[in-house]
Amino acid sequence: MTLPIDPTELDAEDIGEKRATLDMDHEAAVEHVRETFVDAGFGIATEFSPSELLNEKIDADRDPYYVLGACNPAVADRALDATDGRLGGLFPCNVVIREVEPGRQEVYHVSIMRIARLVGMAPDDETMAEIIADTGEYVEEAYSNL
Repeated sequence: MTLPIDPTELDAEDIGEKRATLDMDHEAAVEHVRETFVDAGFGIATEFSPSELLNEKIDADRDPYYVLGACNPAVADRALDATDGRLGGLFPCNVVIREVEPGRQEVYHVSIMRIARLVGMAPDDETMAEIIADTGEYVEEAYSNL
């Protein structure tokens, strides 16, 4: 299969990639990130620990790894309209908190809105550009308060 885009030509901004490091234990980091994203205008639609699941099911011995499914309802509603409902296949916007070493956590996020536009699930038009800008502002606010 030939990819429609060359991933080596993409940079962090193309996919809305954000990273931050928190010097705190994993559970405290999960709580802090949850509160920070909620304060920035996101709701948390879902959350789970892949590491706990994999450690339990297949004895994977994974370090703590947690996913918050963040969603701003007003922006999500606009994005569904702008994409004829297709963007729902990528919902919610995931924020990962993973332990890189004891007492140090990485917070990682990519923009599903940007990725959807890159792969053709969302139009490359002014409406989608406004949605991407709005979600970017919410994410920037959250990351500035981590």
